[in-house]
Amino acid sequence: MEPTIYLFFNGNCLEAMKHYAETLNGEVGGIFLNKDAPDANNRMDGGDDLVMNMAIKLGSATVMASDMPEGRETAQQGFSISIAPDSLAEFDRIFEALSKDAKAIHMPPEETFWAERFTTFTDRFGTPWMLNFVGSKG
Repeated sequence: MEPTIYLFFNGNCLEAMKHYAETLNGEVGGIFLNKDAPDANNRMDGGDDLVMNMAIKLGSATVMASDMPEGRETAQQGFSISIAPDSLAEFDRIFEALSKDAKAIHMPPEETFWAERFTTFTDRFGTPWMLNFVGSKG
């Protein structure tokens, strides 16, 4: 059994998840939009293009997500998605793509006692991230 990360967005789920899949060399799986529900009673409040459920595959991990109906939005908090790039160049590429227009960079990329480069930030979609390149310190 493996845990699955499930993210909630405020109307921009499809944009965010496609960005994550592209940046992290993942693959977009099934996408179910509000308009796909066969019965109007099973739809969320909001527009036809809200995501009811979708998934991306990142290596062996699956990340799932949906939009939240208006009035039920909440900030993503109490966790970070941690990524361990294989090289410093990959770290820099991922950081540049995910931190563009970030809501906050909590710790800029820098060397730590456990890693050649580490950073924490919250991206423009509200998802908190940690990037950790151990390099020669591992």
